[in-house]
Amino acid sequence: MPELPDITVYVEALAARILGQPLERTRIPKPFLLRSVDPPISAANGKRVVGVRRIGKRIVVELEDYLFLVIHLMIAGRLRWVPTGAKVPGKIGLAAFDFPNGTLILTEAGSKRRASLWLVRGDQSLEQFERGGLEVLDTDLAHFTERLVQENHTLKRSLTDPRLFSGIGNAYSDEILHRARLSPVKHTRRLSDEEISRLFDATRTTLIEWTERLRKESAGDFPAKVTAFRDDMAVHGKFRKPCPVCGTPVQRIRYADNETNYCPRCQTDGKLLADRALSRLLKQDWPRSIDELTWS
Repeated sequence: MPELPDITVYVEALAARILGQPLERTRIPKPFLLRSVDPPISAANGKRVVGVRRIGKRIVVELEDYLFLVIHLMIAGRLRWVPTGAKVPGKIGLAAFDFPNGTLILTEAGSKRRASLWLVRGDQSLEQFERGGLEVLDTDLAHFTERLVQENHTLKRSLTDPRLFSGIGNAYSDEILHRARLSPVKHTRRLSDEEISRLFDATRTTLIEWTERLRKESAGDFPAKVTAFRDDMAVHGKFRKPCPVCGTPVQRIRYADNETNYCPRCQTDGKLLADRALSRLLKQDWPRSIDELTWS
């Protein structure tokens, strides 16, 4: 799922192309995409774009007459900038927004259709999309600490909870926790002041650095390679590959459609975290440390 760095770069690329431009036509070949009915989507046609911003992991395009297009890409949704009037891809294409200088195409790969689009009117209508998460890049350590210990959950869960923190998902939470040298399953209220400070710094640094990397990667072009798995990530998507800090094979915990990646040397003092499925299957044979796994 595109997270804060990816969405930020999308917003910047869109603003450079559509700010001040009229939305000439909206094409939605997959009706399930549209989650609102009033005002009708046709009300957006002909309206000039007056702003583009991010709310959490959503992209908001502000139009004249207090209209707002809200796009949630979910896991597999992506945006493309193509010549005006280009055909919407048959299999993965969900919508097209035609502007005088180009067309914005919304696609979604895979069989699960989760991406969504709303057209709403008025600032108050945007409140339904506000989950309440703290914007880490706009806060200080005190407010970060207050939000972090508001509920006693694992660090992985807390960082990715949109009610607590805005724009952080599965991929960048792995990278943040690796940089902070903290276990993804450690509970928030068991952290020392020094660990919280380390986490705060790691969160900000990770998000800032990756936003800059993605900006440089697109180099003024529209972002074309938006993915949760990148070669230069430290641990996310790197199961069994060496940790860039200590060389230990990266491990993972799998659950539902997600997984947590971590370095057992850097983050858990050598302890292997129990994979819910495998640990139940292996029971007493489940290795307790990275040394047992390495030499078994």
